[in-house]
Amino acid sequence: MKIGIIVYSQTGHTLSVAEKIREKLGEAGHEAVLEQVTITGEPAEGKFQLAATPTVDGYEGLIFGSPVQGFSLSAVMKTYLEQLPSLAGKKTAVMVTKQLPFAWTGGNRALNTMKQICKDKNAQVAGSAVAFWAASKQEKSVAACVDSMVRCF
Repeated sequence: MKIGIIVYSQTGHTLSVAEKIREKLGEAGHEAVLEQVTITGEPAEGKFQLAATPTVDGYEGLIFGSPVQGFSLSAVMKTYLEQLPSLAGKKTAVMVTKQLPFAWTGGNRALNTMKQICKDKNAQVAGSAVAFWAASKQEKSVAACVDSMVRCF
């Protein structure tokens, strides 16, 4: 299956998880392509413009990844997802990365926002996961996130 992994990563953490997902999907026999949403401006102030907006055409499956910012989905990823065309017929999974080691500190909210936008665009949402960046949970939670995303396909 040709799977697009589309992420926004401000610090590189989300990108590093996406790279691990791409590697594992490849090992499982999928063609996985990693693409990044980029911006100009300041995301923290809400003053940004999407610079690179990867297309979802040509992919049978999609994984969207984003950091949690301010206990919610990053405004950049929310803006990107909202401008996408229909996702009908596309198997989709979503993942987020976050610092605080509890899903209730924005992780669940961010995932639910991503899932709802995808469902509103008629995607088949196959799964979701959180990777915690806190040192005590990082390695284990990143591995669990990667495995969860790969199992969706």
